Amino acid sequence: MSSSEHFNCHYCKDSLLGKKYIMKEDTQYCTKCYENLFANCCEGCSLLIGSNCKDLSYKDRHWHEQCFKCAKCSRSLVEKAFAAKGDLLLCTECHANDYSSKCTTCTKTIMPGSRKMEYKGNSWHETCFLCHRCQQPIGTKSFIPKDAGYFCVPCFEKQFAYQCCACKKAITTGGVTYQDKPWHRECFLCIGCRKQLSGQRFTSRENYPYCLECFGNLYAKKCVGCTKTITSLAGAKYISFEERQWHSECFSCMQCSMSLVGRGFLTQRDNILCTDCGREK
Repeated sequence: MSSSEHFNCHYCKDSLLGKKYIMKEDTQYCTKCYENLFANCCEGCSLLIGSNCKDLSYKDRHWHEQCFKCAKCSRSLVEKAFAAKGDLLLCTECHANDYSSKCTTCTKTIMPGSRKMEYKGNSWHETCFLCHRCQQPIGTKSFIPKDAGYFCVPCFEKQFAYQCCACKKAITTGGVTYQDKPWHRECFLCIGCRKQLSGQRFTSRENYPYCLECFGNLYAKKCVGCTKTITSLAGAKYISFEERQWHSECFSCMQCSMSLVGRGFLTQRDNILCTDCGREK
């Protein structure tokens, strides 16, 4: 028996001699059997996609070429860019109109793929996001919001920013006010050691700011008992007698160390004594 007599459809066994057939994995099928066994169902019309039709697929879904359309405007999506929204396929224009951001300035759609500027829930075309003062595009440069507008840094400094009284440059963020004058945090320094005072406790003398250490070393009284600086910060108390000063906790009898705060005492040359120790002397 010749091989031609065995050239049949693998499924229905009908002869394929002189007929159209389709090969799948080295096996021949008549068109009817192939379509019944393997053809995909079109998402658009729900009919089988026959062997004589193009089968367009996207994520395991299939369409006839004429059924592959935008779900909203029905324009063909064949060989065109499209976007998916749930189960729907949309042309880029319909997708943009329905789902893309709208520019806060011009109210037009910001098309997918175009550069978009965003700030606090608002969106702009790159060319629409302008400095309120100079009307130049801000782009990716730094900007500062003020009231209902947005300003590039140079324009904000010219129009709104305080000038640091130390370096004379604009203060754009933060800053310190001392004696009703503005300072950069990094410019507000101890007049003695030049240490930054922002966020630190400090004091002043003749309108100059000092850190506590410099002020203590230069001007504060020294305790006769411990020789350390006596400060008046946080309500600290001290005892003064004949141009000498003591911390309250250091004002004690030289001999028995009893506290003399609120008690009578005697002096013996440079020493102070409780009355009991003074009588013994």
